[in-house]
Amino acid sequence: MTSGGGREAQLKHTGLRPGWTTGACATAATTAAYTALLTGDFPDPVTVTLPKGQRPSFALTAESRTGGTAMAAVTKDAGDDPDVTHGAVVRSTVRLLPAGSGVVFRAGEGVGTVTLPGLPLEVGEPAINPVPRQLMREHVAAVAAAHGGTGDVEVTISVDHGAEIARSTWNPRLGILGGLSILGTTGVVVPYSCSAWIDSIRRGVDVARAGGLRHVAGCTGSTSERTVRELYDLPDIALLDMGDFAGAVLKYVRRHPVDRLTVCGGFAKLSKLAAGHLDLHSARSQVDKGFLADLARAGGAPEALAAEVAAANTGLAALRLCEAAGVPLGDLVAARARDEALTVLRGAPVAVDVVCIDRAGAVVGRAGPAGPGA
Repeated sequence: MTSGGGREAQLKHTGLRPGWTTGACATAATTAAYTALLTGDFPDPVTVTLPKGQRPSFALTAESRTGGTAMAAVTKDAGDDPDVTHGAVVRSTVRLLPAGSGVVFRAGEGVGTVTLPGLPLEVGEPAINPVPRQLMREHVAAVAAAHGGTGDVEVTISVDHGAEIARSTWNPRLGILGGLSILGTTGVVVPYSCSAWIDSIRRGVDVARAGGLRHVAGCTGSTSERTVRELYDLPDIALLDMGDFAGAVLKYVRRHPVDRLTVCGGFAKLSKLAAGHLDLHSARSQVDKGFLADLARAGGAPEALAAEVAAANTGLAALRLCEAAGVPLGDLVAARARDEALTVLRGAPVAVDVVCIDRAGAVVGRAGPAGPGA
């Protein structure tokens, strides 16, 4: 019998090498810089203690000290995770403050600033999340206790090329402008974890609700986002990049309702939702052409056409067969996907509509709003 689960179990089962979050890197850099201010020497490597007790050591990429200021840098190692911040240089510049000032955080170059409500930070604050802030405070206090400091410092975190890297993240959509966020609840990056994406979906809903928006859209990609903009003229913060995680959107909206949810995506992906799959990734669910054939029959397709649909090479090929015969397979898939979404919502006061598109973004199926909120 096996025991354990979560991040540790995932690592054991995959055999993949874990990495360290930007928050862990910032903590290591801060610890090294403050130690240098108090002792004159930079610890290299510098060891930190993470929330679950791990004690990784980080080599310093750069260091400098001038008067009452010291800077240390760490290069992020994301392990075997395809993280866009892998290899990013995270810098912490620590400056001594008068006694009683506490730890003050600043956003340096490449670290974003919060401009919209709905995140766990106030508008105007550096995008340094609460757990990394707490971790840095704890390490500043430990260094102060060990070397006779007061623990009153200004900590400025920066990331080389962070503004450029941030364009590949959710930050601009969430109103975090100017660079990356300093993230991490455990300090550890689990390779190929879905948690970061799902957490971004949840934060996207939070930001939309905090901004007073009552209509959001879960989109499978950039093409579906463009289609939703054209159809509904929704602002960026209303668009949730759900990728393959339809279930994550629906379950979070069930607990945090909005008046209306539009689900928009490629016909093939949404045919999976129509068939009851909540994870639309090709490795974890497949287009069921037999299911599409049954829908086509329900839409008036003769048996010969239904057989062609069942034997089609792709979902889109099945759709084109039905379009040519005047069978509204796209609308049928959209309606069934909407019904599945409403099942997951379990009576939450949310109206749901679904839009199916082809690869070019043309609407090939649509089901209007339905549900308790309609």
